[in-house]
Amino acid sequence: MYLKGKHAIVTGGGTGIGLAIARALVSEGAEVTITGRRIEVLKEVADPGMHPLVMDITDEAQVRDVTAAAVAARGPIQICVANAGIAEGRKLHKTSGEFWRKIMATNLDGSFYTVRESLHSMLGTDWGRVIVISSITGLRGAGGAGAYSASKHGVIGMVRSFAEDFIGGPYTFNSICPGYVDTPIVTRNTDSIKDRTGVSADEARDVMVNINRHKRLIKPEEVAAAALWLCNPLCESVNGSEVEIAGGPL
Repeated sequence: MYLKGKHAIVTGGGTGIGLAIARALVSEGAEVTITGRRIEVLKEVADPGMHPLVMDITDEAQVRDVTAAAVAARGPIQICVANAGIAEGRKLHKTSGEFWRKIMATNLDGSFYTVRESLHSMLGTDWGRVIVISSITGLRGAGGAGAYSASKHGVIGMVRSFAEDFIGGPYTFNSICPGYVDTPIVTRNTDSIKDRTGVSADEARDVMVNINRHKRLIKPEEVAAAALWLCNPLCESVNGSEVEIAGGPL
């Protein structure tokens, strides 16, 4: 229970990776604010120690106000997990400015707002962890996913820079870069690939599975274990780094 008494916030905490991370943090004693756009989903999954709040990370004012409300209710945020994001792909010649901005507004801008607002209260404490969920596409790119990959590259650069801002202090900033994880995003992408290419559902799913080096989908709990490790008091020297979870070297 090394996180007992710590207040964490996890965006996109109602499903997939975010939910797994929230549960892992609670298991070590943290009180966890989980956010998302659908209160019914958040309430349905919220275990004891998890506190649901509606928050659209693309709305700067809403991120500020909801984060402040969470701090007022449960104290300063000492663990910030910026997880919420969208994974949609289009080839370059089919990428409109509107689509590009939608991806950036969620994955990059939303992560920035989340970290910045959480940091306001964290700076009044003597310990803090900031974790942003990026992707292996933030390290190597991916065909048909230029906007998504650019947003995830941006996340990594942002985290590295924030780590430099506070290096030597009690706060660490790291990103986690998973391959394809067994979440509802994979289900949606399976349907999208199937519809676009005419292949079967199994073949569409295999497109994603085979990108992971070990040829299987990653469990959300594997990503949660990495987040929990970064929150361990003995990980204070892991800072400005990317934790790759892709079944093998890229």
